[in-house]
Amino acid sequence: MAEQPSSYLPQASAIAVEAGKLLMPYFERRVGFEYKGGVDLVTEADTASEQLIASRLRAAWPGHDIIGEEGTRDTHGGSMRWYVDPLDGTTNFAHGYPVFCVSICLEREGELIVGVIYDPTRDELFAAAKGSGATLNQRPIHVSNTATLSESILGTGFPSFKRHKNPNIYFYHQLTLTSHGIRRAGSAALDLANVAAGRYDGYWEFNLNPWDTTAGVLLVQEAGGTVTCFDGSPWRTDSKETLASNTCIHEELIHCFREIFAGRNLKELPALISHRSQHPCG
Repeated sequence: MAEQPSSYLPQASAIAVEAGKLLMPYFERRVGFEYKGGVDLVTEADTASEQLIASRLRAAWPGHDIIGEEGTRDTHGGSMRWYVDPLDGTTNFAHGYPVFCVSICLEREGELIVGVIYDPTRDELFAAAKGSGATLNQRPIHVSNTATLSESILGTGFPSFKRHKNPNIYFYHQLTLTSHGIRRAGSAALDLANVAAGRYDGYWEFNLNPWDTTAGVLLVQEAGGTVTCFDGSPWRTDSKETLASNTCIHEELIHCFREIFAGRNLKELPALISHRSQHPCG
């Protein structure tokens, strides 16, 4: 008989917190960074955190697969797989901006069953086990009950690399004029955790990886939210579109995405020349 998902949660949580505590001295010293993949930043802290997490997971569950952002690939072909982001929000971290986290998720036979996200700057531990709900510092959390997109605050993200080739600016443009506001914090995992906690009403992003999303997706689902692709089709770990919401506004978001992709009913930005003529400088 398979173990209950909740049985993995205490140890996974402890590992995430330990890794987060490891990150803070690096952050406080403003450790130097090197460039990876063009302009993606990777710090010494990334590597140290992933090594710690992988070693703890191997010791606790030696037969489990581990897929880490920084290159860990322990694959045995089994039914249990951990997705590890040892430092989500690396660019923020490297520049001294305190929005980053550790994200760990366990998948069993293709189903997400445990997710933990730890924000060490706020000492906030988000945790979820399949069928057991979601918590923040051991207190239950639930998505918001905001009913309409116009009243909603949303989150999104842009890649560090080749931003000029990412189409998200069009969606940002339209949704910032349709919603109550959009935030771009720089950590996909924390964005999803904030949907689960009711701080955001929705979130979307293109081209994320499983270590970015899986823990946060489970948190949203266990907190009563919905996660799909932009067209409403089921989200999977290999999906390149992530649309999460409090469920109440999900159909409205899908409709907006459909209209934007089709180029229909798009709102125009105000003309800059008009602003300059009304508000001259100097």
